[in-house]
Amino acid sequence: MKKSILVLCTGNSCRSQMAEGFLRSFDSELDVFSAGTVPASEVHPLAVQVMREKGIDLSANRPKKVDEFLTKPFDYVVTVCDSAKESCPLFTGQVKHRQHIGFDDPAAATGSSEEVLAEFRRVRDEIEQEFGKFYRETIRGEKP
Repeated sequence: MKKSILVLCTGNSCRSQMAEGFLRSFDSELDVFSAGTVPASEVHPLAVQVMREKGIDLSANRPKKVDEFLTKPFDYVVTVCDSAKESCPLFTGQVKHRQHIGFDDPAAATGSSEEVLAEFRRVRDEIEQEFGKFYRETIRGEKP
């Protein structure tokens, strides 16, 4: 049976978009969405850039408000930042399993353009690793 997953963040411009992209790349049979409690106006251009480096295209994605998904049942709602975790009870839709996998916000990075880009890559790689583990162990039921 097809698993449905909502990845929830605050702005839905970086971390949740990257996690959605990775989950879709792991298994095209998953029904994956991402949303934010206070969505940004666009997917962060550096998130699009660093995901393109992994062969995943986020350029057509748009930030979405979590309210768009309140009537859809989900097998998993995964929060990826503390703000979303704190406001997650506002997600009143039908959810079988809630999980939190937190990451630093690369959009908050400061420094030179090279340093900020390095932060986006670091967080992207953490998301790939942690969501790969989530997919293998939680969704597929594989032993670590």
